[in-house]
Amino acid sequence: MNPRFSGSGLAVLVAVWLLAPGLLSAADDNGWVDLTGPKNLQVWRGKPTDWIRTDAVAIDEKNPRLLSAKEASGEILVNGVKGRAKDLLTRADLGDVELHLEFLIPRGSNSGVKFHGHYEIQICDSFGKKKVEGDDCGGVYPRAELKPRYHHIDKGIAPRVNACKAPGEWQTLDVIFLAPRFDKEGKKTANARIVKAVMNGMVIHENQELATPTGNNYTRKEMAKGPLLLQGDHGPVAFRHVRIRPYREGMKP
Repeated sequence: MNPRFSGSGLAVLVAVWLLAPGLLSAADDNGWVDLTGPKNLQVWRGKPTDWIRTDAVAIDEKNPRLLSAKEASGEILVNGVKGRAKDLLTRADLGDVELHLEFLIPRGSNSGVKFHGHYEIQICDSFGKKKVEGDDCGGVYPRAELKPRYHHIDKGIAPRVNACKAPGEWQTLDVIFLAPRFDKEGKKTANARIVKAVMNGMVIHENQELATPTGNNYTRKEMAKGPLLLQGDHGPVAFRHVRIRPYREGMKP
């Protein structure tokens, strides 16, 4: 899960990648770009004013379905007191990427991470479920339609195992995502793909094709590059240590 680029290859690739609007912080020695550090809010479109920056978060003592956090200098982002804030989208449009993030949710909550803003890996409270589907934690979210009211039209792609921890615990998600491929005329020649996804140390997807975008985005035009989206409007969630770097197929660990 930790591909490396050798010597000048890494430096050149990261240097070019950082020219994308919004990615203003320097990458570390391994090419990672931090998206949640105190100095890096400019990587997000608009101003994430609905989000709370803090150094600690926990389940609310009075309501186990909410999170409690106070404004402080730290590297944790919480989607507001009520757990409803505008989604975070990177200013930069990204192609093939490797993502690491850590998240914390209260009981019954719902969030997600979307590559290109279109392909979602679900984040939700699935702790203890014996059978999981695409709308459970770690699943590739089902396709859906908005009318006559929001409903799924398939089951999505279930994670291989239920790796979800209990509400209130920090959890990790690592994903290598490949964008769809297109020819010179714009015709798609290869589907988007999850090379590997690991949640809390357990493999949940490997070499998984994504034939279409997920949710009600499934009819939208696919693209070679798009923003990373962290969902903030579906329920309380905290994120920390969110970082990305460009990924190139075939590179050795």
